[in-house]
Amino acid sequence: MPDITRIDARGPRFAASVTAVLLLVATLLSLVGISTGVGVGFFAVQPASGQTYAPLQWALPRASLAERAADPGFLLVLVIALLFVWGVASPRTAPWGVLYRRVVQPRLSAPTEFEDPRPPRFAQGVGLFVTAVGLVLHLAGVPWALPIAAAMAFVAAFLNAVFGLCLGCQLYLVLQRAGLIGRRGPAAA
Repeated sequence: MPDITRIDARGPRFAASVTAVLLLVATLLSLVGISTGVGVGFFAVQPASGQTYAPLQWALPRASLAERAADPGFLLVLVIALLFVWGVASPRTAPWGVLYRRVVQPRLSAPTEFEDPRPPRFAQGVGLFVTAVGLVLHLAGVPWALPIAAAMAFVAAFLNAVFGLCLGCQLYLVLQRAGLIGRRGPAAA
Protein backbone atom coordinates (compact mmCIF):
# COMPACT_ATOMS: atom_id res chain seq x y z
CA MET A 1 0.00 0.00 0.00
CA PRO A 2 1.50 3.36 -1.02
CA ASP A 3 2.14 6.03 1.58
CA ILE A 4 -0.52 8.70 1.02
CA THR A 5 0.64 11.00 3.81
CA ARG A 6 3.38 12.27 1.52
CA ILE A 7 3.67 12.44 -2.23
CA ASP A 8 6.46 12.65 -4.79
CA ALA A 9 6.98 16.40 -5.23
CA ARG A 10 7.48 15.93 -8.97
CA GLY A 11 3.88 14.75 -9.45
CA PRO A 12 2.16 18.10 -8.85
CA ARG A 13 4.71 19.82 -11.10
CA PHE A 14 3.92 17.33 -13.87
CA ALA A 15 0.18 18.01 -13.42
CA ALA A 16 0.87 21.75 -13.45
CA SER A 17 2.77 21.34 -16.73
CA VAL A 18 -0.15 19.67 -18.47
CA THR A 19 -2.59 22.13 -16.91
CA ALA A 20 -0.47 25.10 -18.01
CA VAL A 21 -0.52 23.91 -21.62
CA LEU A 22 -4.30 23.47 -21.50
CA LEU A 23 -4.76 26.88 -19.87
CA LEU A 24 -2.54 28.57 -22.47
CA VAL A 25 -4.69 27.12 -25.25
CA ALA A 26 -7.86 28.11 -23.35
CA THR A 27 -6.56 31.65 -22.91
CA LEU A 28 -5.78 31.96 -26.61
CA LEU A 29 -9.18 30.52 -27.59
CA SER A 30 -10.98 32.88 -25.24
CA LEU A 31 -9.04 35.86 -26.63
CA VAL A 32 -10.21 35.16 -30.17
CA GLY A 33 -13.72 34.10 -29.17
CA ILE A 34 -16.88 35.92 -28.29
CA SER A 35 -15.53 37.04 -24.90
CA THR A 36 -13.40 39.80 -26.43
CA GLY A 37 -15.31 40.28 -29.68
CA VAL A 38 -16.58 43.66 -30.73
CA GLY A 39 -19.41 44.27 -33.16
CA VAL A 40 -21.26 47.22 -34.63
CA GLY A 41 -24.04 48.45 -32.39
CA PHE A 42 -27.14 50.40 -33.19
CA PHE A 43 -27.00 53.50 -35.41
CA ALA A 44 -27.11 56.77 -33.57
CA VAL A 45 -27.25 60.41 -34.54
CA GLN A 46 -24.50 62.71 -33.35
CA PRO A 47 -26.30 65.71 -31.82
CA ALA A 48 -23.89 68.43 -32.94
CA SER A 49 -23.47 67.45 -36.58
CA GLY A 50 -26.56 65.38 -37.22
CA GLN A 51 -24.44 62.59 -38.73
CA THR A 52 -25.24 58.95 -38.07
CA TYR A 53 -22.62 56.56 -36.80
CA ALA A 54 -22.47 52.99 -35.58
CA PRO A 55 -20.54 52.68 -32.30
CA LEU A 56 -18.69 49.48 -31.53
CA GLN A 57 -20.10 47.33 -28.74
CA TRP A 58 -18.99 44.16 -26.98
CA ALA A 59 -20.41 41.05 -28.63
CA LEU A 60 -20.64 38.98 -25.43
CA PRO A 61 -23.48 40.87 -23.66
CA ARG A 62 -25.57 40.72 -26.84
CA ALA A 63 -24.98 36.97 -27.34
CA SER A 64 -27.47 34.42 -26.12
CA LEU A 65 -26.63 32.13 -23.22
CA ALA A 66 -26.30 29.23 -25.68
CA GLU A 67 -23.84 31.23 -27.81
CA ARG A 68 -21.80 32.11 -24.70
CA ALA A 69 -21.72 28.47 -23.60
CA ALA A 70 -20.76 27.24 -27.09
CA ASP A 71 -17.64 29.45 -27.24
CA PRO A 72 -14.57 27.17 -27.63
CA GLY A 73 -12.63 29.07 -24.96
CA PHE A 74 -15.52 28.63 -22.53
CA LEU A 75 -15.76 24.91 -23.26
CA LEU A 76 -12.04 24.30 -22.69
CA VAL A 77 -12.01 26.33 -19.45
CA LEU A 78 -15.07 24.33 -18.35
CA VAL A 79 -13.19 21.06 -18.98
CA ILE A 80 -10.20 22.42 -17.03
CA ALA A 81 -12.49 23.45 -14.16
CA LEU A 82 -13.95 19.94 -14.10
CA LEU A 83 -10.41 18.54 -13.94
CA PHE A 84 -9.78 20.86 -10.98
CA VAL A 85 -12.94 19.47 -9.33
CA TRP A 86 -11.61 15.97 -9.88
CA GLY A 87 -8.23 16.95 -8.43
CA VAL A 88 -9.91 18.34 -5.30
CA ALA A 89 -12.47 15.56 -4.84
CA SER A 90 -10.26 12.57 -5.60
CA PRO A 91 -6.62 13.45 -6.21
CA ARG A 92 -5.52 9.78 -6.31
CA THR A 93 -7.73 9.17 -9.36
CA ALA A 94 -7.25 12.52 -11.12
CA PRO A 95 -6.00 11.96 -14.69
CA TRP A 96 -2.66 13.80 -14.47
CA GLY A 97 -1.75 12.11 -11.19
CA VAL A 98 -2.58 8.67 -12.56
CA LEU A 99 -0.64 9.40 -15.76
CA TYR A 100 2.35 10.54 -13.71
CA ARG A 101 2.30 7.51 -11.38
CA ARG A 102 1.76 4.90 -14.12
CA VAL A 103 3.73 6.28 -17.06
CA VAL A 104 6.18 8.98 -16.00
CA GLN A 105 7.30 8.05 -12.47
CA PRO A 106 8.45 4.48 -13.32
CA ARG A 107 10.84 5.98 -15.88
CA LEU A 108 12.41 8.36 -13.33
CA SER A 109 14.82 7.72 -10.51
CA ALA A 110 13.36 7.15 -7.06
CA PRO A 111 11.95 10.32 -5.55
CA THR A 112 14.20 12.16 -3.13
CA GLU A 113 11.79 14.97 -2.26
CA PHE A 114 8.35 14.41 -0.78
CA GLU A 115 5.61 16.79 0.30
CA ASP A 116 2.34 16.92 2.17
CA PRO A 117 -0.52 16.36 -0.32
CA ARG A 118 -2.78 18.99 1.28
CA PRO A 119 -1.19 22.14 -0.20
CA PRO A 120 -1.32 20.86 -3.83
CA ARG A 121 -4.91 19.76 -3.26
CA PHE A 122 -5.74 23.23 -1.92
CA ALA A 123 -4.01 24.73 -4.97
CA GLN A 124 -6.36 22.69 -7.17
CA GLY A 125 -9.23 24.32 -5.28
CA VAL A 126 -7.78 27.77 -5.92
CA GLY A 127 -7.51 26.95 -9.63
CA LEU A 128 -11.11 25.77 -9.56
CA PHE A 129 -12.22 29.01 -7.88
CA VAL A 130 -10.41 31.23 -10.40
CA THR A 131 -11.69 29.35 -13.44
CA ALA A 132 -15.22 29.09 -12.01
CA VAL A 133 -15.36 32.86 -11.51
CA GLY A 134 -14.31 33.35 -15.13
CA LEU A 135 -16.92 30.86 -16.34
CA VAL A 136 -19.75 32.42 -14.34
CA LEU A 137 -18.86 35.97 -15.39
CA HIS A 138 -18.59 34.85 -19.02
CA LEU A 139 -22.07 33.34 -18.86
CA ALA A 140 -23.29 36.56 -17.21
CA GLY A 141 -22.00 38.50 -20.22
CA VAL A 142 -18.92 40.19 -18.75
CA PRO A 143 -16.40 40.79 -21.55
CA TRP A 144 -12.79 39.75 -20.90
CA ALA A 145 -13.65 37.81 -17.70
CA LEU A 146 -12.90 34.42 -19.24
CA PRO A 147 -9.50 35.23 -20.80
CA ILE A 148 -8.40 37.06 -17.65
CA ALA A 149 -9.36 34.14 -15.39
CA ALA A 150 -7.74 31.62 -17.75
CA ALA A 151 -4.59 33.76 -17.95
CA MET A 152 -4.39 34.08 -14.15
CA ALA A 153 -4.72 30.31 -13.75
CA PHE A 154 -2.14 29.82 -16.52
CA VAL A 155 0.40 32.05 -14.76
CA ALA A 156 -0.02 30.07 -11.52
CA ALA A 157 0.30 26.70 -13.31
CA PHE A 158 3.29 27.95 -15.32
CA LEU A 159 5.11 29.17 -12.19
CA ASN A 160 4.56 25.77 -10.58
CA ALA A 161 5.55 23.78 -13.64
CA VAL A 162 8.68 25.74 -14.54
CA PHE A 163 9.95 27.14 -11.25
CA GLY A 164 8.32 24.89 -8.66
CA LEU A 165 6.55 27.90 -7.15
CA CYS A 166 3.04 26.78 -6.24
CA LEU A 167 1.04 29.92 -5.44
CA GLY A 168 -1.92 27.92 -4.11
CA CYS A 169 0.44 25.94 -1.86
CA GLN A 170 1.94 29.17 -0.53
CA LEU A 171 -1.56 30.50 0.16
CA TYR A 172 -2.35 27.26 1.99
CA LEU A 173 0.72 27.66 4.20
CA VAL A 174 -0.15 31.30 5.00
CA LEU A 175 -3.70 30.32 5.95
CA GLN A 176 -2.39 27.36 7.97
CA ARG A 177 0.03 29.57 9.91
CA ALA A 178 -2.85 31.95 10.62
CA GLY A 179 -4.78 28.98 12.03
CA LEU A 180 -7.57 29.27 9.47
CA ILE A 181 -7.14 25.88 7.78
CA GLY A 182 -5.31 22.60 8.09
CA ARG A 183 -4.48 20.21 10.86
CA ARG A 184 -1.18 19.50 12.55
CA GLY A 185 -0.46 16.11 10.95
CA PRO A 186 -0.51 15.19 7.28
CA ALA A 187 -3.82 13.97 5.92
CA ALA A 188 -4.64 11.26 3.40
CA ALA A 189 -4.88 12.44 -0.21
